[in-house]
Amino acid sequence: MQNILFSALKLPLLATYALALAAAGGWWTGPWSATLQNAALLLLAVHAVELVFTLQHVRRYPGPLALSLVLTLLYGLLHWKPLADQAAPGDNGKPAP
Repeated sequence: MQNILFSALKLPLLATYALALAAAGGWWTGPWSATLQNAALLLLAVHAVELVFTLQHVRRYPGPLALSLVLTLLYGLLHWKPLADQAAPGDNGKPAP
């Protein structure tokens, strides 16, 4: 159930980033384009700060670390929370071999 919810919540984030890129490229010049660009930058900044505090969980991603960093910058909590939930208590957040 949580995976379905998290997947559904990722769609508005992707739409925000896509519209912000369209506005930055000049393809969308609507009245909300500047506001949406600022919102996308704010989301990326918040997720960057979040990444600093959750790096131990981000490292649990089974793929490349660089991909996990990008996914955390894009989705934040929606990416690292399932990884944190997989952590066993008392393992100090170390990634599985």
